[in-house]
Amino acid sequence: MLKDEVLKTIKTYNLINKGDKVVVGVSGGPDSICLLHVLYTLKQELGIEIFVAHINHMIREAADSETQYVQNFCKKLDIKCFVKKENVTYLAKQQKKGTEEIGRQIRYEFFNEILTETDSNKIATAHNSNDRAETVILNILRGSGISGLKGIEVMREQKYIRPLIDINRTDIEKYCKENGLNPRYDESNDENIYSRNKVRNIIIPYIKKEFNPNIIKTINRLSAVATEENEYIQKIVKKEYCQMATKENENIILDLKKFNDLELVIKRRIILYTINEVVHTTSGIEKVNIDDIIKLCNNNIGNKYIMPIKSIKVYIKKGKIYFLKLEN
Repeated sequence: MLKDEVLKTIKTYNLINKGDKVVVGVSGGPDSICLLHVLYTLKQELGIEIFVAHINHMIREAADSETQYVQNFCKKLDIKCFVKKENVTYLAKQQKKGTEEIGRQIRYEFFNEILTETDSNKIATAHNSNDRAETVILNILRGSGISGLKGIEVMREQKYIRPLIDINRTDIEKYCKENGLNPRYDESNDENIYSRNKVRNIIIPYIKKEFNPNIIKTINRLSAVATEENEYIQKIVKKEYCQMATKENENIILDLKKFNDLELVIKRRIILYTINEVVHTTSGIEKVNIDDIIKLCNNNIGNKYIMPIKSIKVYIKKGKIYFLKLEN
C-alpha cells in the first residue's frame, strides 16, 4: 500500500519525529493532496500536528477554484489552512526572472512564514520519484556534476522533507482515485513550454518506449548512489575546509598553500562550500567561475580579483584567499 511505503520512507530517513509540527505545501493537485491525506491518516501514529500552506499564483483562470477546493478539503479534515495570493507573472516581469523561479521563491518564503507563525519545525512538499528523475535529467542537460545527479533530496537542512520521494506518479493518482479525493489537475502541465514539461511529456516517454520502460526506477537508483557518494565527498570537504578557514565578520579567508595542495576535485568543492558559507547560495556559480578562481590561486597573483556573482569578491593577498561578501 502507498501509505505503508510513505511510512517506510519517513522512518528510513527519519523525516518526522513524534511531536513535530509539519507545514504541508498543498497546491490542490494529485501529488500534494495525496501527501496531505496520507499524513492526515498517519497523524495519530506519528504523533504530529499538521498545517497547510497554499499559494494562489494568479496565473490561470482555475486558480481561485483550486484555492477554494484546498480550503474545503482542509475544512473536512479539520486542518488549519493558510492561503496567499500573489501575482507571479507580474513579479516575474518586474524582477526580470522566469515565472517558475519566482513561483518557487514565493512558495518557499510563504512556507517558512507559516512555519514561524505556527511554531512548526518541518515543511513537507509532495515531490515524488518522477519529479526526482526529471530533475536528474534536467541537471544532466545543464552539465551538472555528481551533486546534480542527486536530484531532489529526501531531506534538506533538517527542515524540508519529501515523504513521497519513493512513490511514482501513477501510484499517487491511483491512491487519489481509490480514496475519492478528486484532486484538481493543472492543465499547464500538458503545455510543453517549460523545460520540465518537455522532459516529462516528451523525453521520458520516448526513453520508456525506445530504451528502458523502467527509466524512472533506474534514474532513482542512480540518484541514491550519487547521494551516498556526494555525502562522503562532502565530509572530506568539510574536514579540509575546517583545517584551512578562518572567519572575519561575514567574510572567509582560506590558507592558500593548504588549498593549492588539495586534489582538483576537492578544490572545486571547497570553493563552492566557502561561497555558500559567505552568501548562503551557490546559485549562478558555474564551472568556469570555479576554474578561474583555481587558476588565480595557482598563479598566486596579488592585486587581482574575481567576482563570480555580484554578491562576492575573491582575491589573493599574502598567502591567503579572501572571500569577501559584497552589498548588493
